[in-house]
Amino acid sequence: MRLYDCDHCGQPIHFDNRSCVNCGHRLAFVPEMLAMHALAEDEDGTWHLVARPERKVRLCANTALDVCNWTVAAEEVHPFCPACRHNRLVPDASTEVGLNQWRRISQAQRHLFYSLMRWNLPRTTRQEDPENGLVFDFLVDEVREDGTIVPAMTGHEDGLIAIRAAEADDVTREQVRVSMNEPYRTLLGHFRHEIGHYMWDKLVRDGARLAEFREVFGDETADYGEALKRNYEEGPPPDWQEKFISTYASSHPWEDFAETFAHYLHIVDTLETARAYGISIEPRRHQELAAEVAFNPYKAESSEQLVAAWVPLSLAINGIHRSMGVPDLYPFILTPSVVTKLEFIHQLVHQNTQIDLKQPSEVELGSASIQGRDGRIAPAPPAGLAS
Repeated sequence: MRLYDCDHCGQPIHFDNRSCVNCGHRLAFVPEMLAMHALAEDEDGTWHLVARPERKVRLCANTALDVCNWTVAAEEVHPFCPACRHNRLVPDASTEVGLNQWRRISQAQRHLFYSLMRWNLPRTTRQEDPENGLVFDFLVDEVREDGTIVPAMTGHEDGLIAIRAAEADDVTREQVRVSMNEPYRTLLGHFRHEIGHYMWDKLVRDGARLAEFREVFGDETADYGEALKRNYEEGPPPDWQEKFISTYASSHPWEDFAETFAHYLHIVDTLETARAYGISIEPRRHQELAAEVAFNPYKAESSEQLVAAWVPLSLAINGIHRSMGVPDLYPFILTPSVVTKLEFIHQLVHQNTQIDLKQPSEVELGSASIQGRDGRIAPAPPAGLAS
């Protein structure tokens, strides 16, 4: 994620800011320009960019609840921004819990859409594609008459991505992470994983890339339900870490792709943040661990270029985290097999890109059944393992 400057005073500003702490100007992300801008309000209730007064925008309708900080072009008829317009079911904003959940969910969702828009990846709405358009349901848990809670399930099916709203609560998410024996679990991670399933449909299946996919990830026609059942009952194969980024990735080629896709987004966006802050790694007496993000990660030449910068950076940050007594930022190992899979994702993403990637501020862009922890339709896992 980039750092931005306030158009009015030059103060450094961030992707999630609503106002400039220095000059007080209203701030918003303008998706057509892929950048944060200072705004000034007009008499008719619209806004214009301070740096470009001729550019008129409206605030996303969800701004009224402080759920979103994106804009809509003034001539656009849709009341919601390009991210929020994909939402169908959202938490109950009339309650403090629901509103807080929605705000956290929206923050993660907007970070996801930033990446999708940087690469101009598919993201048709249900209005544009009623059968397979991208749509989000943020589901609440079911509370039975006896008071027991049936957790909502996170998953994907034909463009519908369901996210358990309770995962926005730190305590709930951490309890699930521990019970599932996962080293990493975040809302943004859920979004990036589930969008990986959607991208598999759009870029691999519908993009005539199945043969290449199977050479790298394996045969996805293997029974998915049986694969997940085996994973929950028997665990991953003993040598999983040599070939897969996570234990869940080892369960089925679909999950392997979704997990790898998520990690590709993790790496690229975090490297962009490191570049924005000018972070470089140069350990004394260990030049083999030196690294600098001297390239645009969103325009990287290959996965090898990304990994060469990412490994030293993640090792350094992991060490800093341990010094603070908190878990590693990136508790994963990128083996040669995983890097090969990342390269498949890299080629897929960049071959799909339909725009010339300039600096973001210069770019002008124009109920399914869900079971299991996430992913496709699958039988419910044994008691205690569902998330």
